[in-house]
Amino acid sequence: MSHAQSSGTDTDGSKWQFRLRGIVVTPDESADIEAIGGDASISTAVVPELDISYFFDENWSLELILATTKHDVEAVGTSAGDIDLGHVWLLPPTLTGQYHFTGGNLVPYLGAGLNLTLFYGVDEGPVADNVDYDTALGFAFQGGFDYMLNDTWFLNVDIKKMFMGTDATIDATTALGATVGADVDINPWIFGFGVGVKL
Repeated sequence: MSHAQSSGTDTDGSKWQFRLRGIVVTPDESADIEAIGGDASISTAVVPELDISYFFDENWSLELILATTKHDVEAVGTSAGDIDLGHVWLLPPTLTGQYHFTGGNLVPYLGAGLNLTLFYGVDEGPVADNVDYDTALGFAFQGGFDYMLNDTWFLNVDIKKMFMGTDATIDATTALGATVGADVDINPWIFGFGVGVKL
């Protein structure tokens, strides 16, 4: 069997695949903020990410990505000015089904699935008394490719678009005398590059 033929992920019997990537998470944010108006500004994060894939055959697989990111959050252009809302950590496990276009050392793929985002480690910043974020369920779409270095190791480039939103509750009683609700769309782009292994 030639190397090009064996680079299809399941032709050599490999069912499991692991990737370690560096990812850039760039929110494409917007917000509908009650009472005071304005919009949201959410910072970009750069973090490591682990993903695990299981292959049903050489073309079809499921991928689970595991990463956590910290983002600074600000309400901008409100009637009370720009408001520093501190930071929050996101834990967004994402499961996608993928189709791999095999037949050579370069193996492109497309995927789609679901994302569940948990918010934790909230620091409300210097203005708010408390900020609460609801757990978010959304959709994820991806495209990328693996480049096989040999039968076991490969390089990976991956781009994901996630559609996720959360209802945020900002307790600003001390500063503004009110509690403010916000419907926040985060909708990040995720750009990744890394290395993987087939087992």
